[in-house]
Parts: sequence; C-alpha cells; structure tokens
Amino acid sequence: MARLWQAPRLLLVILVALMALTYQEKRKTFLSVRKVPASEPYVIATMQYVINDFNKKSNDKYNFRIVRVLKVEQQVTDHMEYRVNMEMRRTTCQKLETTNCSFQEGELYKQIECFYTVFVVPWFEKYKILNKNCTDI
Repeated sequence: MARLWQAPRLLLVILVALMALTYQEKRKTFLSVRKVPASEPYVIATMQYVINDFNKKSNDKYNFRIVRVLKVEQQVTDHMEYRVNMEMRRTTCQKLETTNCSFQEGELYKQIECFYTVFVVPWFEKYKILNKNCTDI
C-alpha cells in the first residue's frame, strides 16, 4: 500500500522542481554590479541624457548642470543599468539657452543631490529612467 503513494509523491516533487526552475529562468539574473568611473563613454552619454531629461521636465526657469559625480555603479543583466549619484546646481541659462552657462550665486543659488537608476542599451542609444530621487542640499 505504501508503494502506491510513492508514485504520486514523486510526480509532485518533479512538478514542483520544474515550476521552480521555470520561475528562476523568468527572473532577471544579475551578471555583475561594479563601480565605474564617470569618464567612461557610456556613463557620459547616460549622464547627458539624465541632465537633459531633468532640465526638460523641471519647472525651474533655469537649467541645471552637474557639479560633481559622487558615485556610478553599472549593473549588467540582459541590458545595462547605471546607478548615478550626483550633485547639480542651477545655472544662469534659462530653458532655451545651453552654452556659456555659469552657476547661479546669491539669491538664485540652488544645489541638489540626485540619485538616478537608468536602463541603458547604449549601442542603440536607448535610455529609460527607472528611478529618480532629488533633494535640496
């Protein structure tokens, strides 16, 4: 009688194992996460995308520019993600101006720290901001 119950149990164990394997395949598997220099070409292009997006979506009358990059991490899966932590400051250039922009001083001075996570497929110049968090300094 005990042997009759072993076959269904064995099938159940096999079914659960197959379901677990299928679930693992569907999950995103991290290949690597590493710190990278801000001078890497893909990082520069990503930060340019981020600052352009920030200025386009900002309600501020003036553009912002990166002052300092605090940290950049690259996460590789089936695509790349950059996690960028940086400081930005308000410039003297209004929305349509983009050249010769010095930083605001005095009453209009404003500096913020931002953390971005950006989905990147650099060889297709595809970018998507996944997470954004900016706070006044």
